[in-house]
Amino acid sequence: MTGEIRELWVYLAASPLLGLTLTLLAYQAAHALYLKLGSHPLANPVALAIALIVALLTLTGTPYAIYFDGAQFVHFLLGPATVALAVPLYAQLPRLKQLFGPSMLALLAGSVVSVLSVWWIAQALGAEPRTLLSLAPKSVTTPIAMGISEKIGGLPSLTAILVILTGIVGAVIGPALLKATGTRDPAVTGFAIGMSAHGIGTARAFQLGETAGAFSALAMGLNGVVTAIVVPLIARWLS
Repeated sequence: MTGEIRELWVYLAASPLLGLTLTLLAYQAAHALYLKLGSHPLANPVALAIALIVALLTLTGTPYAIYFDGAQFVHFLLGPATVALAVPLYAQLPRLKQLFGPSMLALLAGSVVSVLSVWWIAQALGAEPRTLLSLAPKSVTTPIAMGISEKIGGLPSLTAILVILTGIVGAVIGPALLKATGTRDPAVTGFAIGMSAHGIGTARAFQLGETAGAFSALAMGLNGVVTAIVVPLIARWLS
């Protein structure tokens, strides 16, 4: 950077609105690129926006804490946005009642398999015990996953990164993978994506349709509850 630009950046970095502005601009740029590429799954807007922000913070030497002073306003909106997911879910209430039994069985099986599979795969690859504990709650939304990780002795910061990566990967390959297995029902597709890829996957599910998005939101919420119960029990057993 030249001296003038550096001074300008230092001045702007002192404002908490910088983080908010960067977040909104990065996502808008990422979403525009996503549309320009024909909504290709690999051009996931969340992944692109994260890459843009990380690159900018790294190039400018801006500490994450300064960035988050402004970005916390977006973070605060996660709560109301999550609650708002109940609106499309209510519209699917008749279908939900019809699929309640199979959905609960799928939820329990999916939660247990998710924890066991990542634990055994990582263990086979030589992961340390604390890394295994950090990996276990990877398929639930970040605040819940970090709380579970801290409770069972994992590293919450590592868990947060793994959760985001899980969501991005699930959003990118989930719909195509389910389609390849012959899954056509939007409710089943959405439920599977929400259970495995939490919030980022749910955003992708809503792009597939309201039914898929509603069932994804349901799976995301319920999986958080089930995983909070299942992970400590499985971790104690496997450890």
